[in-house]
Amino acid sequence: MLLAGCRGIGTDPTQPPPPPPPPGDITQLNHIIILAQENRGFEHYFGSLRQYWAANGYPDQSFDGLPQFNPASGAAPLQGPAPTNPGCDPAFPAPGNDCTINANSPAVESFKMTSMCEENPSPSWNESHVDWNLKDPLFPTATLDGFLWTAAHDARANGFFDVDGKRAMSYYDGSDLPYYYFMASNFATSDRWFSPVMSRTQPNRMFMLAATSGGHVYPLRSGDPPLADPTIFDLLQAANISWKVYVTDLTDAKNPVQDSALNFFATAAKYPDHIVGVDQYFADLTAGTLPSVGYIEPGYNGGLDEHPGVDDNVPGANIQAGAKYVSTLINGLMQSSSWKDSVFILTFDEFGGFYDHVAPVPAVSPNPNVKPIDIKPGPPPNGPDICAPPNNTDPKCDFLYTGYRIPLIVVSPFAKKNFVSHTPADMTAWLKFVETRFKLSSLTQRDAAQMDMTEFFDFPNPPWMTPPTPPEQQTTGACYVNQLP
Repeated sequence: MLLAGCRGIGTDPTQPPPPPPPPGDITQLNHIIILAQENRGFEHYFGSLRQYWAANGYPDQSFDGLPQFNPASGAAPLQGPAPTNPGCDPAFPAPGNDCTINANSPAVESFKMTSMCEENPSPSWNESHVDWNLKDPLFPTATLDGFLWTAAHDARANGFFDVDGKRAMSYYDGSDLPYYYFMASNFATSDRWFSPVMSRTQPNRMFMLAATSGGHVYPLRSGDPPLADPTIFDLLQAANISWKVYVTDLTDAKNPVQDSALNFFATAAKYPDHIVGVDQYFADLTAGTLPSVGYIEPGYNGGLDEHPGVDDNVPGANIQAGAKYVSTLINGLMQSSSWKDSVFILTFDEFGGFYDHVAPVPAVSPNPNVKPIDIKPGPPPNGPDICAPPNNTDPKCDFLYTGYRIPLIVVSPFAKKNFVSHTPADMTAWLKFVETRFKLSSLTQRDAAQMDMTEFFDFPNPPWMTPPTPPEQQTTGACYVNQLP
């Protein structure tokens, strides 16, 4: 279900807007909605945000985006040297050779992508560690020079077009994603927001719901039982606080649980009535029955989740189609009576394998007694894992580091305007935020250690009841995967 674009951000234009609540604190927020789209890194999406500010009259401020857009404050022009990764030596072409990095490797610069569709880089556990340091993934110092190699290695194994992995150095800007850039510039964002673990989608989404992956750094295998760890929804249920999971793609309307990341946990089977189609989200907005906490599942099956393509015969999600869909979710909230006491948190589950010049940061283990349980000891092709014994004592082989940076936009009438947080946090901070608002206990030591996200808000001052109208997100950009850029 798609709604028309925002029209001035009221509800019924013939009726006066609802009165704002009096100034106060976090308890003014009665509805927390979150959506994590798929597999896009911070610099890949928001690396040129300062350039957008300069072109559109926003005040300049500290923002750690792509290095070429990070001159000293006030310096002009807003352009500097682009970062590079070593490329594949052309003397070892595909097919028949893996990407070879040596003294003859060309330097591949960060570049502006012109297709709204891309082949998938490779963001899984081993690849994320190679991205950290190509020559020695377990070395304490991050050189952040393995992104291109991992993307090339994956492409050569899967028959992709971009066998040299250059797509890992690509980025988009405000001309491609005007809705996201506008919302990040008018509301609140962060340049130190990380995924929870240096791996792929599934363990990161487990962390997103439970502040732990139960020891998993890879997806659950077929036949594995769901995790018994409690999720944020178990805490909400026990406290009699309303919640729903809204599923964008229902492959079976009678069984929405199967299309939800909550299915990783035993929680899903306990509360199937709380998992509904996304049409119910719009119905709840119309009826004024939005729950206290709403978790929206992306359009995994319908090409609306922004995930890069994994099959060249079926190009992956067009980023503009995904952003357009997200705009209907946020605009729908801003046009509803629930806007006055709500927040919509938009983020991404992990970085997708795209380049970032900022390394993952140390993190608190959810449980020091729970170590990765699905490390692959070998032999090839299923192992050995980089973190197989005896390397498993390295802190990066535990849950002691975050993943890479991911985009974040915090949209609320209470959000600070044009605000950038520089406080390091991972995505489990949204759990701490919910726990703080509703006076819940922490799920694990990981979410307990996060900031509570209140720095994104300006509760003492009157809320922003009539924010500016965001631009329409166009969907007319070219979509191809058989050439670069």
